Amino acid sequence: MTAPTPPQAAARARADEPGLAATVALYTLARLALVAVIGLVLAAAGVPLLIAALVALVVALPLSMVLFRGLRARLDRAIARSTARRSAEREALRAQLRGDVGPPPAPAADGEPAPTGASEAAGSGPAEGPAKGSDSADGEADRDRG
Repeated sequence: MTAPTPPQAAARARADEPGLAATVALYTLARLALVAVIGLVLAAAGVPLLIAALVALVVALPLSMVLFRGLRARLDRAIARSTARRSAEREALRAQLRGDVGPPPAPAADGEPAPTGASEAAGSGPAEGPAKGSDSADGEADRDRG
């Protein structure tokens, strides 16, 4: 067996990463912890608490961009994966609504086969409606011309 290529190894490493919600929570907690640490250090140095909190908020932003670069990259990857997954789901739904793809199979209850005739009839009904109406309108327009 050969060793995985770098893209395969990177894909495996990313597959083990937590989802979007966990990554957002982790990044948020890290940012809040940084603000708290800076605020506590300033307060311990004798700076009034309100001033320390405000300075901590301002200082934590650029500092977190440097300190949490890896965590931010992981958050970016999680957002990209979520966006790609949602785009694929949206396109599948749009294709299904257009009638390009049949509806997903309904789960069978108690071992009974899923009814296929009802789902096919339901899927073909709306597609035939506008076509019949447009044919009759075209036929009326042809009769008016002739």
